[in-house]
Amino acid sequence: MPMMSSQRSATPRLLLLGGTTEARQLADALAAAGVDAVYSYAGRTQAPRAQPLPTRVGGFGGVAGLCAWLRAQRITQVVDATHPFAARMSANAVEACAALGIPLVALERPAWVAQAGDDWREVPDVAAAVAALPAAPTCVFLAIGRQTLDAFAQAPQHHYLLRLVDAPLQPLPLPQATLVLDRGPFTVEGDRQLMLAHGSTHVVAKNAGGSGARAKLDAARSLGLPVVLVQRPQLPPRTRVASVAEAMAWLAAHRAALGV
Repeated sequence: MPMMSSQRSATPRLLLLGGTTEARQLADALAAAGVDAVYSYAGRTQAPRAQPLPTRVGGFGGVAGLCAWLRAQRITQVVDATHPFAARMSANAVEACAALGIPLVALERPAWVAQAGDDWREVPDVAAAVAALPAAPTCVFLAIGRQTLDAFAQAPQHHYLLRLVDAPLQPLPLPQATLVLDRGPFTVEGDRQLMLAHGSTHVVAKNAGGSGARAKLDAARSLGLPVVLVQRPQLPPRTRVASVAEAMAWLAAHRAALGV
């Protein structure tokens, strides 16, 4: 049974699970509104941007660890504004909040939708993305971050163009790779020139949504390049909003329910 009484009687305090542009925008709005909140992110980026809220870095230790932290910090609401592919963290948040009776909302950016002229091959996961690449050697712009690079070692015949925020601490698992260090948001023309300069013939990306990372898809369309697009993982049912304004309205409604 959800344990609701201790949460309902507590002074409102928010946990913001972040790591996205939308999370940063929401953190600004929360700070401006004087909301008591903690910003948490995974810590995969070596030099993350400073936030206007108190922050914590790293995992929680699964559902049990997250429950213990939520109790200890007397959290009364949670906003999940993590990356759409942070499936484990999002699922853990759903389970922990349900166990403690803490209201949870996901600030989830809409997925990208193909436009006229796009050549997308939509696949369910990274393994399928590897299989969707041609057998003959080619140059692939691999725009998926560094967590899933190992899978593409199964197709070592290709030359991979990688764009990462930080230099990897370990050797790349790909025998043929060019590394570009850069931080978004990116522009269509910038991504177009990047693909032309490196002779990219295919793009692999995750359907993360949002405006900051869409440039590569528009650039690929302008060059007539096929895009292998990994679809989002399935998550447990949860309340969702699509904007910072909607998230703030949700928070205000729940604060009112607490008598604040």
